Amino acid sequence: MTTSGTVCHPVDWQDAPLLDSETLADDLARHFHYTLGRDKVGESQHYLYQALALTIRDRLVARMRQTRNVTTSVPTRRVAYLSLEFLIGRSLNNAILNLDMAAEVSAALANYCAELEHIASAEHDAGLGNGGLGRLAACFLDSCATMALPVTGYGIRYEYGMFNQRIDNGQQIEQPDHWLREGHPWELPAPDKTVRVKFFGHVDIYRDHQGREHRQWLDTQDVLAVPYDVPVPGYGNDIVNTLRLFKSEATDEFDLGEFNAGGYAEAVAQKNLAEQISMVLYPNDSSENGKELRLRQQYFLCSAALQDRLNQWIAIKGAQFTDFADYHVFQLNDTHPSIAVAELMRLLIDEHCLSWDDAWQITTRTMAYTNHTLLPEALEKWSVALMQRLLPRLMQIIYEINARFLILVAKQWPGCAQKQRALSLIEEGANPQVRMAYLAIVGSYSVNGVAALHSRLLKEQLFADFYALWPQKFNNKTNGVTPRRWLSHCNPELAQLITAKIGDDWVKDFAHINRIRRYYDDDSFIAAWQKVKQANKARLRELVQQRCAVQFDSTMLFDVQVKRIHEYKRQLLNILHVIHLYRRICDGDTQGMVPRCVLIGGKAAPGYDMAKRIIKLICNVANTINDDPRAKAWLRVAFLPNYNVTAMETICPGADLSEQISTAGKEASGTGNMKFMMNGALTIGTLDGANVEMLEALGGEHFFTFGAKVEQIDDIRRHYSARAIIDNDPQLQKVIALLQSGHFNLCEPNIFAPIINLLYDDSDPWLTCYDFASYCQAQQAVSEAYQDPKHWTQMSILNTAASGQFSSDRTIAQYSEDIWQLQAMPTRQGE
Repeated sequence: MTTSGTVCHPVDWQDAPLLDSETLADDLARHFHYTLGRDKVGESQHYLYQALALTIRDRLVARMRQTRNVTTSVPTRRVAYLSLEFLIGRSLNNAILNLDMAAEVSAALANYCAELEHIASAEHDAGLGNGGLGRLAACFLDSCATMALPVTGYGIRYEYGMFNQRIDNGQQIEQPDHWLREGHPWELPAPDKTVRVKFFGHVDIYRDHQGREHRQWLDTQDVLAVPYDVPVPGYGNDIVNTLRLFKSEATDEFDLGEFNAGGYAEAVAQKNLAEQISMVLYPNDSSENGKELRLRQQYFLCSAALQDRLNQWIAIKGAQFTDFADYHVFQLNDTHPSIAVAELMRLLIDEHCLSWDDAWQITTRTMAYTNHTLLPEALEKWSVALMQRLLPRLMQIIYEINARFLILVAKQWPGCAQKQRALSLIEEGANPQVRMAYLAIVGSYSVNGVAALHSRLLKEQLFADFYALWPQKFNNKTNGVTPRRWLSHCNPELAQLITAKIGDDWVKDFAHINRIRRYYDDDSFIAAWQKVKQANKARLRELVQQRCAVQFDSTMLFDVQVKRIHEYKRQLLNILHVIHLYRRICDGDTQGMVPRCVLIGGKAAPGYDMAKRIIKLICNVANTINDDPRAKAWLRVAFLPNYNVTAMETICPGADLSEQISTAGKEASGTGNMKFMMNGALTIGTLDGANVEMLEALGGEHFFTFGAKVEQIDDIRRHYSARAIIDNDPQLQKVIALLQSGHFNLCEPNIFAPIINLLYDDSDPWLTCYDFASYCQAQQAVSEAYQDPKHWTQMSILNTAASGQFSSDRTIAQYSEDIWQLQAMPTRQGE
């Protein structure tokens, strides 16, 4: 669908640096010898990586500039994708793949007796995200560029990422992730686009010469938002979009007079306060200072991004906003950027003198909100007291939005005070809170969930009253992942096998992957598939040996669960099953079992004690099992420290079984499930999130389902008795008895008592004990299926063949058609 008035001009690609091997080699030598001043490579690959990155970046920057010219020379409908996270991983290989330069790069590196695989390992994962939310945003940017859609990502340039996770005696140790310490050659600073972001101060009222009332936000503590642009290349089309990241800086270095008077600490305090904003991803917000910093980060991003877009508009169209909404969409990636609703109102009213009604019309026609969670506790709320102190003008605007909104509520439900309280943007109580998700819903024209089940539950449960008020706003956009990164790049041997059979159209149009279904019964194709899987498992075995000092056997079933450590994701259920298998081995009951290697990885939030304790249990169980000679032939277990994007690129091609075992109704979608499916892993999972749609696409006979369904959860909780469940399940009794005996913590008495108490807790929201028996049955079905290698491989092929609808290209096409209404830019090939 095309917006009226949107025009895209042809792009001149002639000035872009050539991609041939000779030109590439010359540029590589120039950067190595002159930009970096090196004579020889030496033992470190650092400088050769930097030179290659700069060489590739030259080619990206030229195309990024040309792509920008399409949307800035004349008004073009564009999307600003606001996200607190962009988990982009490493950029070098992704850029080489999308530019189709692998052969040319290898030829240029041959002059240095170097291989791309070793050079690429010198790159640090960009510390710009935490988990699935940030990785999804990165996949979306890749798809937008590949589909030539004018979309710019806006985020924060965190100096330190989430944290580097080290495991010491089973305990998670958090260490700084200073991913920028050796520079980031992919970014381009744009200091001329710097904007100011206000904090604190007070609001005054004044009247202009026509008697109209205005408000001024005065005596503020301003922070500079300095942009750094990272190119985002599309696949094979010469389109390069932009990820604009903001770094916070002080407006002045320090007060020179105070410094000269000896007050050094006071003189630089303001500078330090400003730079804290972009210092660390997601600070621990268990303290009031932590909460304040997180709110400052959210407002910093939103204000900087909105000012940037308004400035670009004014440069083209001047200070008139009549048709601004025809050309702009601000997509809010989860609740974190929801303050953008109030900030756009502030900018339009206070800075550009629009009336409230005109500003509200623009805001509600340009804001679109994606919700990523069904957990009420994950829907951010900020205390009114904090908002009034930190963002006094924004708090006034939120109050006004709420007052006008509650008039609509009163009209919909006359005389119903309960509805007024339930839907108010301000949650009443001793410490009133601003409900940020509600602000996003009220201020947006589109509200979407990220899986069919998730979107249904939003409408029926979490946001049921809002759905009753505005049913037209709500829609579903099931998540997807980019097949370029998550199959073509991370599993090149499988990609080559697929291409040899069906051609390479699938890389850009992943719906074509379904064509390999016709070969699932071809013995030669099955054998080739098995050969690729064994090679991938060998690489994963090496990673586990290197990172965990545990020897996996690639002839065994590789059973993998890697994701953020959280009780709802139920790593605890997984390790209880591992203990169950170990108990059986010790009892000599191995009938029907298959040898398996269990790999679990993920980070726990620094303040999340139970998640950290679960990591400790996993590590202790792993040590006990791996040291027991009785278990060696049947079971090996490892916890992978510091799980990240680069590790996943080795893990998902090597996995046989993907664990997607969250409590039904808790996982919004999941994207790891899709990555594993693309690479031919079979899934054991609950009917939760996108698992439901994966099952529908694949067929139940190729998916190992278990556990309570969403429709059953409420009734189960009403009658839930953990002790009764345990008493009636002899296998679970044995597992808990082994835990209680201290077998896994002989020298650490009672360390797992909180976990045991949780299992006996009738209020356990995760229903771990309830689903245990069903989970064990599904795992037994896994064992039986794995004993038939041909049939297992056929199911693996069918998983990959059925993964076509879980491409982020499909997701973005739906965003573009249903929400954004964008027109694709012209590409070099004229596509």
